[in-house]
Amino acid sequence: MEALAIGEVAQRAGIRTSAIRYYESVDILPAPLRINGRRRYDSRVFDRLAIIQMAQQAGFTVSEIRALFNGFAEDTPAAERWQALARQKLVEVDALLLRTQAMKQLLEEKLLRCRCLTLDECARCIHDQGNGELLVPMKHFWK
Repeated sequence: MEALAIGEVAQRAGIRTSAIRYYESVDILPAPLRINGRRRYDSRVFDRLAIIQMAQQAGFTVSEIRALFNGFAEDTPAAERWQALARQKLVEVDALLLRTQAMKQLLEEKLLRCRCLTLDECARCIHDQGNGELLVPMKHFWK
């Protein structure tokens, strides 16, 4: 097996050495073999980095990526792991889409049509149009 230095891995993977160290520190990349105090990786590190990159692109957090690797029984097939995490992430994405749609509606239907000269006037309009309540409840914007 080839023993690669962290710089070689980073260059070939197109990431920074600090990212590799970070992945190790948060337990999504196993600690490598050390030779004379220096990290040495075998070529399997690229498989793990590819999985990490895909998970990040899908919006998974570090905790979720850690769960992908360490949160299942060792014999759990990869497909089952991805599907379980994907189902959970889709619930979050759907909620985010609802919040985003509400934001877009507020921007298009209210803020782009604003004709107020002062923010005090805006506040009165908001209260008048919303019967004293916010036009779009804040729960639509933040969890």
